[in-house]
Amino acid sequence: MSSKVDYKFWTLCLIQKEDHVLLLDRTHDEFKGFIPPGGKVDFPESFTDAAIREVKEETGLDVHHVTYKGLYEYVNPTKNERYIIMNYSTDQFSGTLLTDSLEGKPTWIHIDQLMDIPMQHSIRRRLPYMLEEGTFEIHVEWDDEKDEEKHVHIKKT
Repeated sequence: MSSKVDYKFWTLCLIQKEDHVLLLDRTHDEFKGFIPPGGKVDFPESFTDAAIREVKEETGLDVHHVTYKGLYEYVNPTKNERYIIMNYSTDQFSGTLLTDSLEGKPTWIHIDQLMDIPMQHSIRRRLPYMLEEGTFEIHVEWDDEKDEEKHVHIKKT
């Protein structure tokens, strides 16, 4: 087994307006469902700058006072891969919301409906932590042979 690890970095930013959050309705690839705006971090960009840029590209909005909420990571020991997603939130934004985006249709969803709409399991798992005070770390070890989660560790502060 090689000691070199392949690191990949992404961001997500949950935008809240009163009792609604802004999600993208993704329908174009294998990651279908509702998801907060976000994407890959471009080197040498900071994680926060990447989150702000991705929100602008995917929603048309400029976010302000972005708050770090937590870390979500997948570790695949078989392939020596580590996928790290930095999660942010804000309720301060300006600009005009796009009617559509390459990543999905921006849609305001009432907080009470979040657990009833289609979304990836990893998004559903972290949304409650993103809406609460404090930060979180979710560490998922992937079983490559079974193509499923092997261990999940959640820490909340």
